[in-house]
Amino acid sequence: MTTFEQNNTELASKIGPVVEAYVDLLSNGTAEQIADLYAPTATVEDPIGAEIRNTREQLVEFYSIITNMDERSATLKWKKIAGDTAVFEFTLVTGTNGMRFEITPVDIMVFDADGKVSSMRAVWAPADLKQL
Repeated sequence: MTTFEQNNTELASKIGPVVEAYVDLLSNGTAEQIADLYAPTATVEDPIGAEIRNTREQLVEFYSIITNMDERSATLKWKKIAGDTAVFEFTLVTGTNGMRFEITPVDIMVFDADGKVSSMRAVWAPADLKQL
């Protein structure tokens, strides 16, 4: 195995668990726990075309929208990992005030050498949000 292959294998072994933790934390965690998955200089563009969030405070504020819901459940559908990048699809169901919504985005995460998310871009459009 070359050094390149070794480094990619080591990083891939970190990425998979982070993706799974991210989806689990959307269901059961706090906004702070989700923000902890990110590198200090990370960027989040959710959805693609939205204003880029690039501070921990912005990430906590953003994820608090989900973590403060009365009901939330995220389920990983699939993931692919290559090099420093993970692409995955998950379904998120949220509910508050008697209203429930479902969305199934595809997220693209790039990771640093420590296995922290350095960038996340979410692929979805407002038309993808379904009221249940």
